[in-house]
Amino acid sequence: MTSLPTLAELQRALEQGETTSVALTQAALARIDDPAGEGARAFTRVYHDQALAAAQASDTLRAAGWARSPVEGLPISVKDLFDIAGEPTRAGSVVLNAAPPAQNHAVIVQRLLQAGAVIVGKTNMTEFAFSGLGLNPHYGTPSSPWDRTNRRIPGGSSSGAGVSVADQMAAAAIGTDTGGSVRIPSAICGLTGFKPTASRVNTTGALPLSFSLDSIGPLAASVQCCATLDAILSGAPAPSGGIAPLSAPPAASLRLAVPDALVLDGADDTVRNTFERTLDTLRSQGAIVTFINIPEFTELAHINRKGGLVCAEAWAWHRSLLADHATEYDPRVVSRILRGRDIDCADYIELLNTRARWIASIEQRLRGFDALLMPTIPVVPPRIADLEASDDAYYAANGLILRNTTLINFLNGCAVSLPCHAPGSAPVGLMVAGPAGDDRTILETSQAIEQVLRAACA
Repeated sequence: MTSLPTLAELQRALEQGETTSVALTQAALARIDDPAGEGARAFTRVYHDQALAAAQASDTLRAAGWARSPVEGLPISVKDLFDIAGEPTRAGSVVLNAAPPAQNHAVIVQRLLQAGAVIVGKTNMTEFAFSGLGLNPHYGTPSSPWDRTNRRIPGGSSSGAGVSVADQMAAAAIGTDTGGSVRIPSAICGLTGFKPTASRVNTTGALPLSFSLDSIGPLAASVQCCATLDAILSGAPAPSGGIAPLSAPPAASLRLAVPDALVLDGADDTVRNTFERTLDTLRSQGAIVTFINIPEFTELAHINRKGGLVCAEAWAWHRSLLADHATEYDPRVVSRILRGRDIDCADYIELLNTRARWIASIEQRLRGFDALLMPTIPVVPPRIADLEASDDAYYAANGLILRNTTLINFLNGCAVSLPCHAPGSAPVGLMVAGPAGDDRTILETSQAIEQVLRAACA
């Protein structure tokens, strides 16, 4: 479980005069700039002057009795695919270095700024968000906070986002999730991450991977942190007094489903044992945990055998760039985008129709349950060097690590990944998922589970 300060704890410290936004921002920037740390690999751009100016303004407002939101004055990082007005959006690539500068901030950046967040920088990522591992040959790859001696993958594609929070270079981070890109780095970095229903957060100003699957979500220290940020990102109306806190149901009232196939295939002993212990802990508190058959999950690989929505829609966006710049891409990214060339209109329409039927069938199976549980990823993070050295190892790890999270994106669902491992042990994420529109239920169910797991580790 994480010992990082929550947004609420940091906000209380600001309110009580124990620290200032300038002090928090200076500390975050110092960690980013530390040559012995991961900052140079976790960030592609750092806003030193702008962040300190925003922090000073926040402190001035607070001194006058005004705090705009629960993230007022807190350092936040944003992924490199969100537009910042006045600069090109590179999305972890060198292909767009000469692109025209963005005319406006991305919608989510504007909402964060209006809420008083201090944007400290843009975080590194898999090029164009097309991998769950986090490797980037252009800007380097930050390592997971666990077992730094062996430099293990941070998870992707929001790699720098996860490391920025784990190493306290930001109080929270904003990433995107098309096939697991918020939840995977959250699981690997020992954080909590939330993938909302895709339509919940406006994607204007976010460079796309897949128009059908892209979603925007936070990586932070707790479920309530994620809920707070989600409310800001989604533009949810704030009740008087600020953002409404979650209301976690009693653990004994929870009805939780676990797929009886696929999600533990290929799992290593660490993940398998930690997941089983987690289910036992929940049962001990009265939660009803039921293994259910979801045969649709085993069908997804065949449904996406030609590359799926991601490859089709990525090809549509990248094909003109590839005509002139293919050699500048990461070869492991471009090879996946090129699969979209062979998906014709009939294939695409058939895929959309198949998806609609697939979603309806699974939603029927999940009725009566508060959430679906599975490991976020089935293995502990492999070493960066091993995956850099072998295409076979890279693609095998990428497919396995993306497998469980991708199920929820294709479902158009929402999900939280929260840490379920013992302090100091290898990171294991528990995914708590549900159908589209169940965001509040999933957040509140996740908070109930989080309370049980934290009590068990106390």
